[in-house]
Amino acid sequence: MVSTLLIFIVLGIFAGILAGLLGIGGGLVIVPILVFTLPPLGIPQEHLMHIALGTSLASIIFTSISSMRSHSKRGAVRWDIFKTITPGILVGTFIGSISTAFMNTNFLKSIFVIFLYYVASQMLFGLKPKASRQVPGTKGLFAAGSIIGIFSSLVGIGGGTLSVPFLTMCNIAIHTAIGTAAAIGLPIAMAGTVGFVWTGIGAQGLPPYCIGYVYLPALIGIVSASMLTAPIGVRMAHSLPVDKLKKIFAILLIVVATRMLISIFV
Repeated sequence: MVSTLLIFIVLGIFAGILAGLLGIGGGLVIVPILVFTLPPLGIPQEHLMHIALGTSLASIIFTSISSMRSHSKRGAVRWDIFKTITPGILVGTFIGSISTAFMNTNFLKSIFVIFLYYVASQMLFGLKPKASRQVPGTKGLFAAGSIIGIFSSLVGIGGGTLSVPFLTMCNIAIHTAIGTAAAIGLPIAMAGTVGFVWTGIGAQGLPPYCIGYVYLPALIGIVSASMLTAPIGVRMAHSLPVDKLKKIFAILLIVVATRMLISIFV
């Protein structure tokens, strides 16, 4: 248990620095890390992606609270949007997470691979949506929240990669969009974690220290380290060429996605 925990502390250090340096969601780093490090620890292939996604979402509960408080202090959270979109977020994320019980690891890997290629293309080419509409009403935000929640649960992220472009398209200033997306990450993580815990309880062949599809050694190690190192990444962002680093990271994402794609067929 102790040696396993140390592995994930080291990985959490890496994930935290990258998240702070490049402004990316933790799940984008954590899920691939878990996919490649869990099998040697005895995690069965049939549960691999479910545990990676569930553990990633559980870790985002803790990191999103810190991020949300930081953005709120700067007045960068639109709480009116947060309150209106949250019901849809909760419903969509919960539905998405429990639906993974009917999907095998390779199918979930395929979804994640497509997502990685999408994010990498955005980073490489600087693709950003144009402000083309206003914030929709209650029904519109419920629908948008449901869609964001479903896809976020299927790839184990806090939703920033999806909610920031949506809010930007709705004429929300970028800093406010990022802050509001950070707040939205909390209900996504909570509903997703509940869904993965629920569907994982009673699953056959899970390793020790699992609560449903949440693997506690990974959760404890990654959260404890990443919350400490994310601020280091933020400080590094002010002295390093972040735009160039994002392009390098995008290439790394393509490599990771391609390796995951190959593993589906091998």
